[in-house]
Amino acid sequence: MAPATVSRRNEAEGEGRDLALRWSGRISLTARILALNIFALALLAGGFFYLDSYRVRILDNRTAQASREARLIGAAIATAPPEQRNALTVKLARDTGTRIRLFAPDGTQIVDTRSMGLRNFVLIDPDKQGWGLQVARFLDAMIDTVVNAPRAPLYRERKAGAEWPDVRTARTTPTAPATVWRAPDRTPVITAAAGLGDGEVVMTTVNAREVTQTVRLERLRLGIVLAIVTLVSIFLSRFLARTIVRPLRRLARAAVRVRLGRAREVVVPRLPSRRDEIGSLARAVSDMSQAVRARIDATEAFAADVTHEMKNPLASLRSAVEGLTHVKDPALQERLLAIVRDDVHRLDRLITDISEASRLDAQLSRAKFEPVDVLAMLVALIEQRGARGIERGIRIRFDDRARGQRLVMGEGARLERVFENLFDNAVSFSPDGGLIAVGATAVDGELVLRVEDEGPGVPPEAREAVFRRFQSIRPESEEFGKHSGLGLAIARTIVEGHQGSIAVESREDRLSGARFIVRLPLAPS
Repeated sequence: MAPATVSRRNEAEGEGRDLALRWSGRISLTARILALNIFALALLAGGFFYLDSYRVRILDNRTAQASREARLIGAAIATAPPEQRNALTVKLARDTGTRIRLFAPDGTQIVDTRSMGLRNFVLIDPDKQGWGLQVARFLDAMIDTVVNAPRAPLYRERKAGAEWPDVRTARTTPTAPATVWRAPDRTPVITAAAGLGDGEVVMTTVNAREVTQTVRLERLRLGIVLAIVTLVSIFLSRFLARTIVRPLRRLARAAVRVRLGRAREVVVPRLPSRRDEIGSLARAVSDMSQAVRARIDATEAFAADVTHEMKNPLASLRSAVEGLTHVKDPALQERLLAIVRDDVHRLDRLITDISEASRLDAQLSRAKFEPVDVLAMLVALIEQRGARGIERGIRIRFDDRARGQRLVMGEGARLERVFENLFDNAVSFSPDGGLIAVGATAVDGELVLRVEDEGPGVPPEAREAVFRRFQSIRPESEEFGKHSGLGLAIARTIVEGHQGSIAVESREDRLSGARFIVRLPLAPS
């Protein structure tokens, strides 16, 4: 198949899906639930049309019964003595509920139980019936039209036997033919004829109203059941839609208010009483709004901290630049230029750290984690520092007790940044000639890494604050502005992005010193 043809087909399918989504999007959820249940009831309503086949079967059985009765009546009359024939005919008509007529071989009517005073066959004038039966006849006509049912011929009285098709057929065949006619009130009239053996024919006529009454009664019962089921279905549909749509509308209104920038004043309903998917959705949306609110607060606090941190070097830089315009002493100018260079370096370092800290969350969410040999990475970092030379004669020692378990899932460059920041922090706090101890152990599926120094340690009340942005407790001997206060905050963000944790505590083996502990989940073996 040509690529152009495939492309057009894909476009057509895409347009069809979009059209279906647009169409369904125009209908409310309540209407769709109601329509779905009503559609199922519409299938049940098809039982009204099934009643037509039910009526046909009953009518066939009634027609066969009329044929049998005509044969039996014919046999009884044929064997009766002539003087008893009329009395027997009336008795048989009364017992079977039919109108019996005898026709001579030439077609002349010779006996009619109706003329003898037996009125068991009377057609009803539909104009004299009540509105209920008129509605029933209208439903009969409507259903017959829908199912395209064959329409029986209208029943009319005929005088000569030759005018009756059953009588003509009975003279030439041994069977008892029967015909279904339609009375003015849409009830069936059944005629059947049987030969008497000497050219005479007996014909029975019955108005089988019970067939129509049975069908109408079943239709009434089905209608009542359908009406009750429809009302119950509508009620349950409304109840179901209410339990679904109302909380969704509350969540939608809260989401709109969040979108309009009113997140601080919005209380997203958590629906604690709902233990279903709607309740889970409500709690997820509530948690999401709280996370958005916390992110907004963190962004605002970060912006305020950035502004505050950048004002100091900018103020110092402005003061030094303004002083250069008034100072003529070369030595003093050189000192001011040194201040300018330090402030520029400080701003550059600050902006670099701020840029990395602001992008770190987004980069970690998109990062593809791979197995990282953390112990080999630590050995390489320590060797690199030793090769460059560590200031003030400080030494770094590595103690591997992980028993070969060294792989974690993560991004190697980011993990390197964590331990570079911890090493920088330990070096800045260590005394001259101090020892930085780095250790690794494996405990309960985690790789536990320790970085210990011999510095003054971290006070208990500041052990959480040191991981906040722009929080720094530097030694008094360190030159001001050398650190941005973001190193440990960046380290915590990276570690938590790797599903780990980082904390600081005091060393138990010394009177002073800090121990930073990093826990990272081991990679599955």
